[in-house]
Amino acid sequence: MDVEDINTVAVLGAGNMGHGIAEVAAIAGYDVAMRDIKEEFVQNGYEQIEWSLGKLAEKDRLSEDEADAALARVTPLVDMEEAVGDADVIIEAVPEQMDIKKDVYGEVEEYAPDRALFATNTSSLSITELAGVTERPAQFCGMHFFNPPVRMDLVEVISGADTAEETLEAVEELAEAFDKSPVRVHKDEPGFIVNRILVPLMNEACWLVSEDEASIAEVDSTTKYGMGLPMGSFELADLTGIDVGYHVLEYMNEVLGEAYEPSPLFESKVESEELGKKTGKGFYDYDNGGVDIPTDEQSDLVEKRLLAAMANEVAKLVGGDVAPPNSIDEAVQLGAGFPDGPVKLVDDYGLEELHDTLEEAYEETGHERYAPAEYLTERADEGGFYESDESDDGVEFEAIRVEYPGDMVGHIVIDRPHRMNTISNELLAELSEAIDLLEEDDEVRSILLTGEGDRAFSAGADVQSMASGADPIQGQELSREGQQTFGKLEACDLPVVAGIDGYCLGGGMELATCADLRVASERSEFGQPELDLGLLPGWGGTQRLKHIVGEGRAKEIILTAERFEAETMADYGFVNDVVDNDDLLDAALELATDLAGGPPIAQKFTKRAMLAGRDDTDAGLEYEASAFGHLMGTEDLMEGMTAFMGDGEPEFEGK
Repeated sequence: MDVEDINTVAVLGAGNMGHGIAEVAAIAGYDVAMRDIKEEFVQNGYEQIEWSLGKLAEKDRLSEDEADAALARVTPLVDMEEAVGDADVIIEAVPEQMDIKKDVYGEVEEYAPDRALFATNTSSLSITELAGVTERPAQFCGMHFFNPPVRMDLVEVISGADTAEETLEAVEELAEAFDKSPVRVHKDEPGFIVNRILVPLMNEACWLVSEDEASIAEVDSTTKYGMGLPMGSFELADLTGIDVGYHVLEYMNEVLGEAYEPSPLFESKVESEELGKKTGKGFYDYDNGGVDIPTDEQSDLVEKRLLAAMANEVAKLVGGDVAPPNSIDEAVQLGAGFPDGPVKLVDDYGLEELHDTLEEAYEETGHERYAPAEYLTERADEGGFYESDESDDGVEFEAIRVEYPGDMVGHIVIDRPHRMNTISNELLAELSEAIDLLEEDDEVRSILLTGEGDRAFSAGADVQSMASGADPIQGQELSREGQQTFGKLEACDLPVVAGIDGYCLGGGMELATCADLRVASERSEFGQPELDLGLLPGWGGTQRLKHIVGEGRAKEIILTAERFEAETMADYGFVNDVVDNDDLLDAALELATDLAGGPPIAQKFTKRAMLAGRDDTDAGLEYEASAFGHLMGTEDLMEGMTAFMGDGEPEFEGK
């Protein structure tokens, strides 16, 4: 079945995941039959969809007409035959228990048309075992959404032992039609990718505390502020539900062996029904202050043990042909919000040292969780999981992309959509390198700067990844690094166009300020929220913004810390053009292309003269006169004059 043949989707289950998946499918334009076992369950799910669509319309993520149309495409049902009888794809999202899911598929098989594809939304259960209940294992796969489906981009698409390639391709294309990012899991292994990394990591954190090698405060301080992960390990477990991770771990223990034995601390929390935030108490007490993570209790031992556990799971996934390194990194970044993927994290730390850490712990404890995987030993000898794969020009980027769309334009894409394209230390370094790369390229005459996706050009600094740099001296250095990098863009000889789609906040707005021209989509939002955090714009915002919008407007934007719509920022003179949401990239590229066709020497001298005169008009005028005289002797001037006299288009060559 091709994705073009899919018109109707049945979603079985109207709980949090079920109604979320149904909403995503309806927004994408599919007719959705949402079924549950009781009328009250399915009606509650329908009402949740209606509420969520209303919120999306309030936030301008959908128009009111689009929200109404999506709701009209959802049909709440209790009768199974009516729900699946004409479905092209059936996505099951019932409770995470093998017996319940098997019973559902036994009933579904009776009524589903022969063409229908089956997809189970499970976080860890065997796809192969579930497919065995049906008469169509080749048309059966996993389709694991993350909670909440409306907001989370990742969908793990998992192959069972007998799943046909055509089924996997169709479900991946369906996920893309849902505006999600599918990641293929090539082998049916417990936990798939994301939970296979996160759950053993959580278990190791619990073992460290159970065996008095670290405190909860040390573990969470290390993971959140030392390693730069979105949350502390125990903080995350409380948020998602301790029992949820524990049941996944139990399944891993049953299928994969003693390396996944639950720690006593993990087990005791479940037995005492202290399951996290939802019960008021877990690893933290939410009736008595809740999460309180110190910023300065990082532990080298904790970091090494947790990274070593992560490296071992990566080795089992890659060595077992479950998923390649890039898929693992993409999945965990999208599904868990890691600033860098786990493979990159362990490679950067040093695989050989992490391998030695496991061996030492295995000798000391004899516990199977520390037994190094064979593939880990192999890759430690090679220096990492990733092969050395530099691009032709010898430059390799992680946080950005550099593309060449043609017509002498170099395109820098901020490529951290899983983090709202926030700006990290690594991104600053790569941006500086990319500017040099494009300036040195004779085939490039303008730069286009955009953010990946439609949610954010850049939502600001990646505070989480920079949080460990709370020391005042480090803060000053971070400010200077951003000022210098953004200043390099501002002083670049090439014309720079920023194409802004979505949030342009804080450091992201300071970056956009350094472009020469700015094109924004209608849905874009701008602001400098630093004062609400007790900070001030630290990457040039207090100095550069006033030269574009005037000191009064600059003070309004910075001191109020409010958000401003694109049209308002156009009125203020910050945005040069506001375009329809769908036209942003084309409009920004067209402007960058027009600038690339201009006279490069004159453009360079114009930018330099304006920058020189910013704070000293006399210096600017002197530079202007000198540049004017220089341009009088260029071939570009003759080309321009000839074209003007002949009513043609000049072709400037920068001579």
